[in-house]
Amino acid sequence: MVVDLVGEGLGIAAGLVELRRVLHREPEVGLVLPRTQQLVMDALAGLPLELTTGREVTSVVAVLRGAAPGPTVLLRGDMDALPVVEETGLEYAAENGNMHACGHDLHTAGLVGAAQLLSAHREELQGNVIFMFQPGEEGLGGAGYMLREGLLNATGDKPIAAYALHVWAQAPKGTFQLRPGTTMASSNQLHITVRGKGGHGSMPDRTVDPVPVVAEIVLALQAYATRRVNVFDPVVITVTQLEAGLAINVIPNTARLGATVRTLSDAMLDQLTHDLPALAERIAAAHGCTVDARLNPQYPVTVNDADRTAQTTAVLTSLFGADRVQHLENPLMGAEDFSMVLREVPGTFAMVGARPDDVSAEEAPSNHSSIVRFDDAALPHNAAALAQLATTHLIPT
Repeated sequence: MVVDLVGEGLGIAAGLVELRRVLHREPEVGLVLPRTQQLVMDALAGLPLELTTGREVTSVVAVLRGAAPGPTVLLRGDMDALPVVEETGLEYAAENGNMHACGHDLHTAGLVGAAQLLSAHREELQGNVIFMFQPGEEGLGGAGYMLREGLLNATGDKPIAAYALHVWAQAPKGTFQLRPGTTMASSNQLHITVRGKGGHGSMPDRTVDPVPVVAEIVLALQAYATRRVNVFDPVVITVTQLEAGLAINVIPNTARLGATVRTLSDAMLDQLTHDLPALAERIAAAHGCTVDARLNPQYPVTVNDADRTAQTTAVLTSLFGADRVQHLENPLMGAEDFSMVLREVPGTFAMVGARPDDVSAEEAPSNHSSIVRFDDAALPHNAAALAQLATTHLIPT
């Protein structure tokens, strides 16, 4: 059966744009998003869906059961914003100190659109769809909470496929980029506290100064990344936090650093989990200091299933044309908690270009920028793409 979901998506575009802009005006951060959750529930009201909300977090799980039995497919949209003060000047810009600077407002509205499109074709579906509206993607692992609360059992059958789309402000509007295998990095947090013996800044010989020690560790981390790591299994170690004393004439007792650590394989993460704390301990010991060092795993590597990604490429090509579907040459060093879902279910995570026409490729700000803008024209295409990916498994051809 041929279904024109792109045309149907354009038919609901105005409503999706309105929803997206309401979400954009009222961004919420973290795992508890009561206003966002209510907006999603209101947008789904009247559709033939089974709705449940999270116990620990303000998630929404919507289940669409087709007219005939069959497999289950999962579609994801994240809902949380960032603690960024918006500086876009948009008419619908947020004013509460938060911002949808990563485009999750488009993801949420796009998934609502997919639910509307698939609900209109419920009688043709042989199987079920789980719509996963999740909070806390930005570093808090909202997907993990939903998995622990039984997301994958929402229909009684574990999904056979899972899909998510993510808007990208630097890519041309309407293009899709994806690759099989490793697609995004793991994200991990390195915390190191060096403990010495403080004292007067004029008498360093009577102290054990932790400040030069933590500075030496910073340099050693950079050397480690370039000399102890296989160049074909890369890592990114970026020190983003340095803290020491408060008074300029006082040598503090402690100094600390925080760093983000990205890897493209579990094996490399295992290596770093052992090596980086050991490196800090040995440098500290050489200077008479002690150290507390730990590498905390956050999000695993995002790995696209080869077969599902080939299917996704074929579906997107049939919907939008080969010129709009591009192979992502290299993995991205950003991270995604949809990786947790893809560890349980074969599926695909793809990027969608949403750069406005009036922004050049050279000047386009990245996601997470306070001035980043996304084109609303991506919304009906996101909705249609997600819906079509589901029908690939649920509507016989």
